[in-house]
Amino acid sequence: MTGLLFIRHAETDMAGTFCGHSDPSINARGQKQVAHIVSSLMPETFDEIYSSDLRRAIETAASLSQASAASVTTTGSLREIHFGDWEGLTWTEIESRDAEYARQWIEAFPALPAPNGEPFASFEARVLREVDHLLSLANTRRIAVVTHGGVMRVVLRTVLAYNEQQAWEVTKPYCSSFDCTGAIPSQRTIR
Repeated sequence: MTGLLFIRHAETDMAGTFCGHSDPSINARGQKQVAHIVSSLMPETFDEIYSSDLRRAIETAASLSQASAASVTTTGSLREIHFGDWEGLTWTEIESRDAEYARQWIEAFPALPAPNGEPFASFEARVLREVDHLLSLANTRRIAVVTHGGVMRVVLRTVLAYNEQQAWEVTKPYCSSFDCTGAIPSQRTIR
């Protein structure tokens, strides 16, 4: 089998916050999610695993690597968007700090970045360059891609023509996954 299987990393203690380039490890619940997705994916085999270079993705990818004997290549191109001054904050904390900018951000999304954050157009371009590269490799190989919810939403919307709500629903759970092999991906959701 060839193609790409995208997998969202497991849960961390920063769940519920804007955790873009922050670098926490997966937590105890995340360890269970990883064990579940690894067992649900086996006996599927992968030729390679690509991962974001952030710890939560690397730890998720390492467990998959151990089970499948595929090597892991890490890349910053698969990182989540950088939320700048909002890193590590909940939405309630963001609104309490600057309600007006928070309102403007919601209304203008994705055109307005978080304060000192990565512009969405730059994030999307970075992700799509890497996905184009991975899709070219996937013509002859089966590749697992361990990354973040925002990265996966870009792929779902741009490559697979999902609308924003559909993409959000697929990527909301930690360790959710979708197959980017055909026009309509299969979906596995692990809670």
